Amino acid sequence: MKVILLKDVKGLGKKGDIVNPSDGYARNFLFPKKLAQEATDNNVHVLNVKKENERRQKLAEIEAAQKLAAELKDKVIKIEGKAGENGKLFGAITSKDVAELIEKQFNVKIDKKKITMDTIKVAGTYIIDVKLYPEVSTKMKVMVVPVA
Repeated sequence: MKVILLKDVKGLGKKGDIVNPSDGYARNFLFPKKLAQEATDNNVHVLNVKKENERRQKLAEIEAAQKLAAELKDKVIKIEGKAGENGKLFGAITSKDVAELIEKQFNVKIDKKKITMDTIKVAGTYIIDVKLYPEVSTKMKVMVVPVA
């Protein structure tokens, strides 16, 4: 009996997969627990339409992320920080600070976890990596200017 999985089932498959479990397993376990439905022509057609829509939506999201990456590429974020001798900062500049400045300067909300950088403790220019989507990232410059 062919069934379409409605949820991930350990040892059988992922959500949306069409699998062929034994009849008893399907009738006595999968169907009562709403883990699967029978793979009729109509249900398979509905599944294919859903998968196509998800694929299109994902492509649109990737395209938007690539456009944003091109927009932000090589932009400079200027940060002023109190510094002592030799440009050493009092405190540090973290990815949270950079995320807030990106939102202020470019009107783009980016999660601080998506910014790859070391904690900045000395004035200077640094290059950071900003991940906008799983396969889309861009490089930006952070310029730390010391203020006496």
